[in-house]
Amino acid sequence: MFTTRPELAGTHGMVASTHWLASAVGMAVLEDDGNAFDAAVAAGFVLQVVEPHLNGPGGEVPALFATAEDPRPRALCGQGPAPRGATIRHYRDELGLELVPGTGLLATTVPGAWDGWLTLLCDHGTKSLRDVLTYAIGYARNGYPAVERIATTIATVREMFTEHWPTSAELWLLPGGEVPRPGAMLRNPALADTWERLLAESEAAATGREARIDAARRAWSQGFVAEAVEEFVRTPHRDNSGRDNAGVITGQDLADFEATYEDPLTADLAGGWTLAKFGIWSQGPALVQQLRMLEDAEVGYGGGVADAATVHAAAEAAKLAFADREAWYGDSAEEGVLADLVSRDYAASRRVLIGERASLELRPGAPGGREARLPGFVAQERGAGGPKDPSGVGLGEPTVAPSGESRGDTVHIDVVDRWGNMVSATPSGGWLQSSPAIPGLGFCLGSRAQMFWLDEGLPNSLAPGRRPRITLSPSLALRDGVPVLAFGTPGGDQQDQWQLCFWLAHVRAGLNLQEAIDSPAWHTGAFPSSFFPRTWEPGRLVVESRLGEDRIVELRRRGHDVLDAGPWALGRLSAVSRDPETGTLRAAANARGAQGYAAGR
Repeated sequence: MFTTRPELAGTHGMVASTHWLASAVGMAVLEDDGNAFDAAVAAGFVLQVVEPHLNGPGGEVPALFATAEDPRPRALCGQGPAPRGATIRHYRDELGLELVPGTGLLATTVPGAWDGWLTLLCDHGTKSLRDVLTYAIGYARNGYPAVERIATTIATVREMFTEHWPTSAELWLLPGGEVPRPGAMLRNPALADTWERLLAESEAAATGREARIDAARRAWSQGFVAEAVEEFVRTPHRDNSGRDNAGVITGQDLADFEATYEDPLTADLAGGWTLAKFGIWSQGPALVQQLRMLEDAEVGYGGGVADAATVHAAAEAAKLAFADREAWYGDSAEEGVLADLVSRDYAASRRVLIGERASLELRPGAPGGREARLPGFVAQERGAGGPKDPSGVGLGEPTVAPSGESRGDTVHIDVVDRWGNMVSATPSGGWLQSSPAIPGLGFCLGSRAQMFWLDEGLPNSLAPGRRPRITLSPSLALRDGVPVLAFGTPGGDQQDQWQLCFWLAHVRAGLNLQEAIDSPAWHTGAFPSSFFPRTWEPGRLVVESRLGEDRIVELRRRGHDVLDAGPWALGRLSAVSRDPETGTLRAAANARGAQGYAAGR
């Protein structure tokens, strides 16, 4: 079957990511005798520079990994919690908000990317911080070519920058307020200076690789970065509530945060497979729930294209899994609910709800006999009807355009090395369009707190110290207990739907990595968005036209509100794999958008 590029194969190392420069840097680190963790960290920092509309230093990083010495998957949580001052009383009762704004300073969680990446490097890498950070500093100081989406994003928020966020205008607009053109060389010397200062302070404070990395963590969380953040957020800035609001984060919030490790959710699947995902505080279990419901379903992929019955069943399973996400997922979830949600008995009870016709209802289940409670905004269907921006100040996260085209929202990196170390990471947050730039630092804060609800007593209610129920969802898979596959994609609510497309094509239908990524994708928008203004479209099914007219007609006959997004529009998947018997490494990356590349030998 046709593929946009070959599936790569080799024995030394493989890197796949959402930008060619990050993949090239990761490979350069592997060539310099670094391991998969060194390569992932170096690539991750480069992505903060070259895809600033999709992630940044003020964002977060969840990563799944396994080491050559220990095949058990582990989860690195570089997701910061809500600040101490982020309370429902302040947001809802004092400020009169119905939803957490999707942009601006109130949407900020504690930045977690710096501490997350450095924790991974310190504990599992071999290189110094200067070694891995040098590449990103070089691009920030000397320049990198702007991809089209950077220019488009800046153009979209240009008026907001000039009228409300002057520090962002200074950083991202050309003299005279012009928008940079695609291909123009962009620079961020303020960010390069920030990183150089962190390096200098850490090297002056300590000797030895690990000690200097720990010193750099403190220089961020207890030093000049934390001080600049606290000072800046005191000044109210416009957000998409339509008002100017000050932030609540403090330097103490940064000082209190440290990235942590946790055991991921692992689910045994047919064929000796085990899938590892982040737990109930994240979106990750939704992929497990979908696969459980489809475990006995026939999967048809004639010519590498899913048949209508497969797409229909997958879309209906997604609706059920994501309805459960709205009712049950969150950092305050009830103990024991996750085990019930991913059990085969519960999947069987949900599977019988998948009929021949598309459902137009949001139907959370009753795991363990519990009674579902939805947020008031959802239960009263105030977001039903599709994308809308009531404020005119920008959507919280422009993941999918009204046309159905994927705009991206995040980045992704997969790495495997010759020793068998494997990493899957989905960094995000701190997008240039999400929050005003902090003077002198060269970056803005994240806006992940928009995922909280302002109702009391929900699994995902806003509360100090709690993590938002993120959409970021890297994946790691084992076969017969051995790590063999790392994959993931940007895409917000679509991440665990596009990964379902990949799994069905690769694992169930036997397509290779590149064939599976290139295979026509789909997703449903029939459940509430995680992003302001939290809308959804009952019955909506977005597909790529390469699915074929006959399949699209059949899906419409089954009651789906089908939106044809064009031939190459959905997903930004990448993947790496390792055959433990032969040592063969493989990699593939998404061609959609002409950014993602795999590299390896």
